[in-house]
Amino acid sequence: MLTIFDKVYPPLLKHIPDAPLVLYAVGDVTLLHQTPSLSVVGTRHPSIEGKNKTKWMLEELIELGWIIISGMAAGIDSHAHYLSLNNNGKTIAVLGGGFKHIYPRHNIPLFNDITKRGLVLSEYPPHLPPQRYHFPERNRIISGLSFGTLVIEAKERSGTLITVDQALEQGREVFAVPGSPFIPQTEGCHKMIQEGAMLVKSPQDIIEEWYEHGHNLSNLQSTNPQSKFSHL
Repeated sequence: MLTIFDKVYPPLLKHIPDAPLVLYAVGDVTLLHQTPSLSVVGTRHPSIEGKNKTKWMLEELIELGWIIISGMAAGIDSHAHYLSLNNNGKTIAVLGGGFKHIYPRHNIPLFNDITKRGLVLSEYPPHLPPQRYHFPERNRIISGLSFGTLVIEAKERSGTLITVDQALEQGREVFAVPGSPFIPQTEGCHKMIQEGAMLVKSPQDIIEEWYEHGHNLSNLQSTNPQSKFSHL
């Protein structure tokens, strides 16, 4: 259990307007002080291209030592975590309930893997089951832990947009991957791009933004000694 007064509490999260006073953690808490980090969110029902987009955008970042943060939901979230683990990267999952009530249940093996090779966080005590309103609440933690939020796919009325709103409120970068105008999973991304989110077509776009703006956040936390960006 971490409190906002503990040294191990994530510095970036401490600077959001409604930072959680307490976090429960299982795994490697040193990840909370490593940079660069990127939140990755998206629909629970990705298109056929959704997984390919996730792989294209994340594999290079994982290889460079970026910490991938997501919510361990079905769809894009889970795929982002699996990509990190399968490529020997580090990942943080933020849950909408306590550790004794993993949701969705088919992600229990993923939860176990992340606790061994990454980090799982929740602001809810272990015995507390997830509630519908917990998921919008936990989204502020997902965005608050990172330099920016990447949206792979999202429908126009997707819950993913709540995370985007939180990121904007926190002054973090928002990236959106475009796609075919003929499928509903890209409507949310296209709308975000129209409203000012950065269109990203490759991981290099995100890397360039980190070099330009992300180093301004690095004075809030120590850098990842294994990352090629640790000099920033």
